[in-house]
Amino acid sequence: MSKQSKRKQALVYHAKPQPGKIKIVPTKPYATQRDLALAYSPGVAEPCLEIEKEVSNVYKYTAKGNVVAIISNGTAVLGLGDIGPEASKPVMEGKALLFKIFADIDGMDIEVDATDVDKFVETVKAIAPTFGGINLEDIKAPEAFEIERRLKEELDIPVMHDDQHGTAIISAAALINAVEIAEKDIEKVKIVVSGAGAAAVSCSRLYVACGASKENIVMLDSKGVIRKDRKELTAEKEEFATQRKINTLEEAMIDADVFIGLSIADIVKPEMLSSMAKDPIVFAMANPDPEIGYKLAIETRDDIIMATGRSDHPNQVNNVLGFPFIFRGALDVRARKINEEMKMAAVRAIAALAKEPVPEQVNITYGETRLSFGKNYIIPKPFDPRLIATIPIAVAKAAIESGVAEEPITNWDQYEEELWQRSGSDNKLVRLLHDRAKTNPKKVVFAEGDHLDVLKAAQFVHDEGIAIPILLGNKEIIHELMEEIEYEQEVEIIDPKTPEQKEALNRYAYSYWEQRQRNGLTLFDAKRKMRQRNHFAAMMVIEGDADAMISGYSRSYPTVLKPILELVGTAPGVSKAATMNLMLTDRGPMFLADTSININPTDKEIAKIAQMTARVIRTFGFDPVVAMLSYSNFGSSEHEVVEKMTKAVKQLHKYHPDICVDGPVQSDFALNKQLLQERFPFSKLAGRKVNTLIFPNIDSANITYKMMKEIAHAGNIGPIMLGLNQAVHLVQLGASVEEIVNMSAIAVLDAQIRGKQKTI
Repeated sequence: MSKQSKRKQALVYHAKPQPGKIKIVPTKPYATQRDLALAYSPGVAEPCLEIEKEVSNVYKYTAKGNVVAIISNGTAVLGLGDIGPEASKPVMEGKALLFKIFADIDGMDIEVDATDVDKFVETVKAIAPTFGGINLEDIKAPEAFEIERRLKEELDIPVMHDDQHGTAIISAAALINAVEIAEKDIEKVKIVVSGAGAAAVSCSRLYVACGASKENIVMLDSKGVIRKDRKELTAEKEEFATQRKINTLEEAMIDADVFIGLSIADIVKPEMLSSMAKDPIVFAMANPDPEIGYKLAIETRDDIIMATGRSDHPNQVNNVLGFPFIFRGALDVRARKINEEMKMAAVRAIAALAKEPVPEQVNITYGETRLSFGKNYIIPKPFDPRLIATIPIAVAKAAIESGVAEEPITNWDQYEEELWQRSGSDNKLVRLLHDRAKTNPKKVVFAEGDHLDVLKAAQFVHDEGIAIPILLGNKEIIHELMEEIEYEQEVEIIDPKTPEQKEALNRYAYSYWEQRQRNGLTLFDAKRKMRQRNHFAAMMVIEGDADAMISGYSRSYPTVLKPILELVGTAPGVSKAATMNLMLTDRGPMFLADTSININPTDKEIAKIAQMTARVIRTFGFDPVVAMLSYSNFGSSEHEVVEKMTKAVKQLHKYHPDICVDGPVQSDFALNKQLLQERFPFSKLAGRKVNTLIFPNIDSANITYKMMKEIAHAGNIGPIMLGLNQAVHLVQLGASVEEIVNMSAIAVLDAQIRGKQKTI
């Protein structure tokens, strides 16, 4: 994608369908006059009076305890520098989004037009009663140090400058583990820090708190090594000034054990790396381009332990591992501050988590056979679901033990359960699917490539590295549309009706005819059908010229499905294909089947649908907890619909005891864990969080998923094909670009799994 195209895409993303990335959503009913009278006048007076009597009641009656202000003056924004408060707002909104999706914290961005420290501090203090915590962001040094120090002293809510402490906490955890792997003593390691801004100073301070010797740290700024004999040093630089008679990075790197990069790209040369001590630890964290490229570094030193700020290399030092969860723990005990004990607790929790067995969901997401503690895994992955239930607990306990918690937690098991419930889905699963597809992108043929939305989806998966698209359709139309959307990358375009495809068409037709000649298909008919895109695309996958196929955008589902079932057929051991929809809900991902194919399946077919659904769910890294739905609970009715669900459950219990499944059960009981436990404690689902719903017929399944999509605004991926012999997937008529992209990622994953199975 060209720079201009990327710029346009970013601007459109922020501008449409409505400007910005966040909005306020009511948490209380507001449909009736009674609701409004309670929400505002006259009912609102009652909590106001209670708060007047006791100020701490503000946490009981308002959202204060879950709201963090993300405050900046725009003086040090990302790599953009001093661009002003208004220009910093998109970044602050982005930070609010991260707070929400990773820790269910409501972030509110505040851009302050004040570069003077006193004015900035007074402004923040004046608005502080609104918030449960304050995240300072993108404020230039040295003012950032003074602003944070004063606000921490003068306010009674948690204050943290993430640019300083976020990177420090994550990299400190990584350093502890890297030093252990290298079998070195943290008190003795020689550390070179390239950069002297807020992050570099905070990192160095925390490394000292972890046991590193200040005398063993050499810090550099743009002028070179920060030495005691240099003039006009800030207090922070003076703190880490060395007495060693060295002037350059090249000199500092000789025999160094650790390099910490918080500066600019490509300043570390291979010869500098070669001069470091045995088993060097290199954290090159400049973004997007590190101080030395990952590939160059590992080629230069095969004994290196390396981390970067990038997601496409091992050991990503990403602040999102820290700040959402640190604030989560601080808010949940109403901490008056985020102190050193809480930061160290986060460091230890992150470091310890990397040593624990990695959930299969994480292995699958990152395309790994088995992640385990070692040189290429010294800190957890950003999408590790355990972070939400690990770091906040450690931080909350440290707050209580250090005496800064106003509301100590007593039931830690209950708190952990609450944290897991906060994790929800928030499109995390979509990101996981996309990232997993990127690990090994496959050729995906888009059978309707001359439709604008399909082409936009193909462009997206191409640009993001999710898939390698092949476009079927009228070349002239496709080229016109590509010009319109600035699709500039090389892509294969095929029109089955053109003379240049004659050889492929004849080859596919002959293969198809050989398959179906005893079913009345003539070679002439086979050639005629191959001029139709869905037939041609399906044969591309069957013959290995593509890995997967996407279709369905411009025609009704049954129209597209029929030739697919005829050409591709079902997998061995599967008599009927089925579909599953993945719904992204507030309670987490939900899997619904069969939503689109089998109108009134038998008990045996329902059991098979449940088994196929469970298998696919496991490939996503989830444990299926399956409720077989009906209008009655566990045999309370003898109706034939209920009876077939009962039989299906018995078959699954007998032949697939590894699947957690039970029923028939009503949907409200299935989705209400407490209600199910109270009324039906004997059920295999009791005490479990159901994530899979199997329906007795297509009516109930299809109606349910479409209502969830439209009324509850649940994200939807599907219908996902189950039981086919190839990685062929269909979208619904008129699917959105997002839906096509997500289904493309599913198709790539499907092809990846089939590829692995063929090599076993």
